[in-house]
Amino acid sequence: MGDPFRVRVTVRGYELDTQGHLNQAVYLQYGEHARWECLRAAGISQDRLLATGVGPVALEVTLRYLRELRGGDEVDVSCAFRWGEGKTFHIDQAYTRADGTPVATLTGVGGLLDLAARRLVPDPRERFRALATDPGPLNL
Repeated sequence: MGDPFRVRVTVRGYELDTQGHLNQAVYLQYGEHARWECLRAAGISQDRLLATGVGPVALEVTLRYLRELRGGDEVDVSCAFRWGEGKTFHIDQAYTRADGTPVATLTGVGGLLDLAARRLVPDPRERFRALATDPGPLNL
């Protein structure tokens, strides 16, 4: 497995809280942005997912803050899928300043929801593999 997929985000002023650092909820948005960009890099758009009747869902998210981010800071957010057996998969994300300083980590458990049945698909790994035009970013 190579380096994880990553996307760079610049912290915007309206994302700051009253202490002048990135609002805690925005870290979750950055993580989600990186996950969607990872899917897009694999050739899986939201439209493609909807057309096939499935959508990714977050089942558990743990965020650990290590350093603050302030307006104008640049942060790289990685996204690494870990596959196992069953209906769920794991995602590991690292938030790192452009200078390499670790800022936060996010770990999560996800699934792929059948939008008609409203149940998790039995094998999300294979479904993502079938949808991807480039499975590399998803570690498939």
